[in-house]
Amino acid sequence: MTLAGRMRALGVLGMNRRNGVYTSRWNQRKHYPSVDDKLETKRLLRDAGIATAPVLAVARLHSEVRKMLRDLDSYASFVIKPAHGAMGNGILVVLERDGDWFMRPGGRWIDRRALSYHSESIISGAYALGGQPDVAFAEERLSPHPAMREISTEGVPDIRVVVYRGVPVMSMTRLPTHRSRGRANLHQGAVGAGIELDSGVTNFAVCAGRSVAVHPDTQQPVVARAIPDWDRVLEIAVRASDQTKLGYVGADVVIDGEHGALVLELNARPGLAIQIANRAGLVPRLTAVDSLVRAEMHWPERIALGREIARRARAGALA
Repeated sequence: MTLAGRMRALGVLGMNRRNGVYTSRWNQRKHYPSVDDKLETKRLLRDAGIATAPVLAVARLHSEVRKMLRDLDSYASFVIKPAHGAMGNGILVVLERDGDWFMRPGGRWIDRRALSYHSESIISGAYALGGQPDVAFAEERLSPHPAMREISTEGVPDIRVVVYRGVPVMSMTRLPTHRSRGRANLHQGAVGAGIELDSGVTNFAVCAGRSVAVHPDTQQPVVARAIPDWDRVLEIAVRASDQTKLGYVGADVVIDGEHGALVLELNARPGLAIQIANRAGLVPRLTAVDSLVRAEMHWPERIALGREIARRARAGALA
């Protein structure tokens, strides 16, 4: 059997099928701005009473960058992001400051001029989808829950939940490393640990394409760990996806030590590496949702359905 044939037999979802069968059918283009613009996502969720990371300052024009940085003068740490960025590109994390000097992950210090240049680059579209003019904004730097801090370094770990037709179907936590420079992106070197939807316990982990049992920096186990506040994580992931009117969404949730679980951002084209982190294909779960979900189901019922489908998948009871 060819590699492609083996992957189909395992139910692995590929990019062409994701785009042609799922996102093209369930994600109407007119609703993409609700997730492609991070500031619009925050407004949408805030209006629905769903917690998100607080915004500290915004610069929509080059002439507003100086004011944005002045607005940050009272903050020792923060994160600067592009409103239309993707895959973590353009995110600049400030861990601490000394006057007009700012320390980034890895211990590197940059000055105010470098911070201004980065913000202006964001506005020029250096990190935006399609290279279009963008908006720079500063967000509160979150502090991970102690249970998550043990298994990450420098950055903030997040939890990706793939939600299909309002039903959670697969999840993983993405754990920053020194190699990823504090970013929770697998392609930059973060650890990805699959999470059992029914229990909220990690089941497998990978880093740089290899199976791992411990975090490469902290040496703490990353498998068989219970994710704190798991019920709340699933709740806000599903409720947030409902607000977008999209049928295939990746919801990124952070468990902050002070604020609890909150939505970091949403993605209309969630990556496929979550299957590697779980050692499981998405197709059987997506097919089960198509067979079992009903239009009148409220979010608690849909979460219960997702958990049941996950249990059946683990037992090999899905076709």
